[in-house]
Amino acid sequence: MLAKTKVIQFGCGKMAETMIKYLVRHGAEVVGAIDTNPAVVGKDIGDFAGLGYKTGVKISANAKEVFENCDADVAVVTIFSYMPEMYEFFALALENGVNVITTCEEAIYPWNTSPIETNKLDKIAKANDVSITGSGMQDIYWINMPSLMMAGMNDIKKIKGAVSYNVEDYGLALAEAHGAGYDLKKFEAEIAQAESLPSYMWNAAEGICNKMNWTIKEISQKSVPFTLEEDIYSETLGRTISKGDAIGMSAVTTIQTYQGIELEVECIGKVYRESDGDMCDWEIIGEPGMVFSLEKPDTVAHTCATVVNRIPTLLSAPSGFVTADQLETPNYLTYPMHMN
Repeated sequence: MLAKTKVIQFGCGKMAETMIKYLVRHGAEVVGAIDTNPAVVGKDIGDFAGLGYKTGVKISANAKEVFENCDADVAVVTIFSYMPEMYEFFALALENGVNVITTCEEAIYPWNTSPIETNKLDKIAKANDVSITGSGMQDIYWINMPSLMMAGMNDIKKIKGAVSYNVEDYGLALAEAHGAGYDLKKFEAEIAQAESLPSYMWNAAEGICNKMNWTIKEISQKSVPFTLEEDIYSETLGRTISKGDAIGMSAVTTIQTYQGIELEVECIGKVYRESDGDMCDWEIIGEPGMVFSLEKPDTVAHTCATVVNRIPTLLSAPSGFVTADQLETPNYLTYPMHMN
């Protein structure tokens, strides 16, 4: 309890600025930082995150070197959204004996959507006596909170959830994954009709089913574009999206369970106008029914805070790939991280 929790920030994009501030606020020691963007490589993380002082830790483009030279407890990985493109980053950390917590959205429950990568990482983590998990907004607000609310019900028939977030907050890869800037022909060919990637709510809904001990009978997804009647500028894309082109999409995932309970969850990611705000709305139909929501949640801040507060439960978890629905409930860190 006397040694600070040592963290490597793996990925220094928009979200990492908030993440580093929150890590420092809760007593973690950021001992390494990694990114390949020339605009940030070589920057002191104090300057990068606006801490108001220099730390001596500079962002490096050489991930292997950072892991070899840092005796870290955990890597906070904030790069891409899907397991296949994240596999090598996760494996590098685990092979170096470093626990992993990630905002990779698919990692919240990837056992069925990316079974090969997930099982390989589970094996690597166990061989090195470390743990890996996905966390963020989905952890508390899309899985654990709805599941807790259901504990106050006698009978459940259907769960409906809808969330919305601004793709501008998460970088180019996520914006393009939502079809932002695509004309409708390209959207139809590459997203709607293609073998669709699972929406982030798909994985969260599977996490709910696992936590509730429901067996999935059938799962499907439909993706439709969001458009506007006026042009809108996207800072992330670095250009104006013409009226009538996609500014993002809505993906509706439907799950039928053998227990007879249906889940219908909608995931909306788009370029926001000034009047738009994030959404996290839930309706649970049954006896008694209930409706609850977060009013315009700050998804980026909630994601970063959840990841930071999640670290102690990750470090006390069994080795392997342990999804958020199987971890202990996270708590607000009243004391420095290493004292929890």
